[in-house]
Amino acid sequence: MHSLIEHARAFPARADADGWQLAPLAAGQSPQVLFISCSDSRVIPSLICRALPGELFELRTAGNIVPAYSLDRPSGEAATIEFAVQVLRVNDIVVCGHSHCGAVGALVRGDDLTTVPALARWLADTTAHHTASENTGRPDTDSQNTDRPDTDRADTGRRAPGIPQQTAHETTAETTAETTAETADATADDETALTAAVQRHVLTQLDRLRGYPAVRTRLADGTLTLHGWYYQVHTGTVYAHRPCDDTFTPL
Repeated sequence: MHSLIEHARAFPARADADGWQLAPLAAGQSPQVLFISCSDSRVIPSLICRALPGELFELRTAGNIVPAYSLDRPSGEAATIEFAVQVLRVNDIVVCGHSHCGAVGALVRGDDLTTVPALARWLADTTAHHTASENTGRPDTDSQNTDRPDTDRADTGRRAPGIPQQTAHETTAETTAETTAETADATADDETALTAAVQRHVLTQLDRLRGYPAVRTRLADGTLTLHGWYYQVHTGTVYAHRPCDDTFTPL
């Protein structure tokens, strides 16, 4: 915390040195984009977009979830979206998911969230879109195992004539190598499944946005555009959804 305090104390001088014009911000704001992202500390919209103060109107939620519009159960998220669209008149809305997302990962894995009941309730609002196999693309490990031929596994019991029996050390080393490779494959499969789930999750939130009266009106008159993004936290690469072929490709 100490370093953050020091940076905050030095911010006026740093902003001035960088040529940022902060004084005009006192007159109001006119951001062009509403940026909806996850609360994850690794995702910093203004840093990713190199946005200056006043350029991005940000909404950050656990799992970048957009709650369904309902006046019977108003929320801060809905109020923020409505304000951005109706009052600030933003031209674009970006919904940005990210790799290694704990919220979507919890949905994919079906994690036990009894110790965080508020979070569980929040995530439950979108659970219907993330069943463990049908909707997430999570690999079926049973079928994968049956597809692997038995010859892929270590077999130290029978040997062809003339081929010496492996020592216990060699067998253990081989088994360890195979186990490590299989673990790596499983990890890669899990990451692929999570990526697909996060990207579908982004599209679900875009659909939620279309249910907001203000958004629906602005879309109809052509004054608002929606964008789905996916950010890789370990590379910094941003992928954008292409409606023409329903894929996410690098910007």
